[in-house]
Amino acid sequence: MKVSGFTFIRNAVKNDYPIVEAITSVLPLCDEFIAVVGLSDDGTRELIEAINSAKIRIIDSVWDDTLKKGGEVFAVETDKAFAAISPDTDWAFYIQGDEVVHEKYLPVIEKEMQENLSDANVEGLLFKYLHFYGSYDYYGQSRRWYRREIRLIKNIKGIHAYRDAQGFRLNGRKIKVKLIDAYIYHYGWAKPLKGLNNKMRNFNRFYNDDEWVEKHIPETYEFDYSNADRLIHFNDAHPAVMQKRIEATRWNIDLKSKDIKKQMDLRRRVLQLIEDCTGWRVGEYRNYKRVK
Repeated sequence: MKVSGFTFIRNAVKNDYPIVEAITSVLPLCDEFIAVVGLSDDGTRELIEAINSAKIRIIDSVWDDTLKKGGEVFAVETDKAFAAISPDTDWAFYIQGDEVVHEKYLPVIEKEMQENLSDANVEGLLFKYLHFYGSYDYYGQSRRWYRREIRLIKNIKGIHAYRDAQGFRLNGRKIKVKLIDAYIYHYGWAKPLKGLNNKMRNFNRFYNDDEWVEKHIPETYEFDYSNADRLIHFNDAHPAVMQKRIEATRWNIDLKSKDIKKQMDLRRRVLQLIEDCTGWRVGEYRNYKRVK
């Protein structure tokens, strides 16, 4: 069984993406890793080179910043990386620049790849998610946060990134997947206030023109922490590859004093209660078809 990892990234330092941690977290499972690196001005390419692994192959890319419809440029860059994996690859592990896999899940993931390799009805593996928010000590858990997404796909011709590359499709249809008992740790919202301000301005430039950004997210914009809905204190250990970053960048924040909408409206409270009691998320958007 051959496994290829793949990702895309641009200006990881400027935007505070844990790209080194993302890549190294899945590298033990991979025979090769493709990193498509967009033209950056902050040493992103050198950062990935410094991982110093013979498995990693860097492909330089120039992003088409005119592709703003639904974050389309992210899908284009993801497809470049997927197209570059070796033809004899069996499984392709997609990891985004702010996602990390805990080492405790590596044996589970490897076992699932082996057991589902010859099952033609399984085209991908579906992961659960933890979305860290505001700090490394809390994660969002409500209907506002997607619970699952595809991160392992078989090397099937016709698979392509969908919309802004959160997931994949096969010749336009949903991919058939198996849900596995492994999590992706998403750190995209685990930033200090200044980092969240920058994230909102920079990220929205890939969806909207500069005029829209300046109108809705001006230089004076300050993140208000109002989209959490419900936060859960994280009492477990973070991935080993994240420990150095966490120790070096930990910041103090009292999330209880922020304007976080912990009290949902009646409709959301009812729907959340149903999910908490049964595990069923009513009306959940699923960019996949579960077969197992």
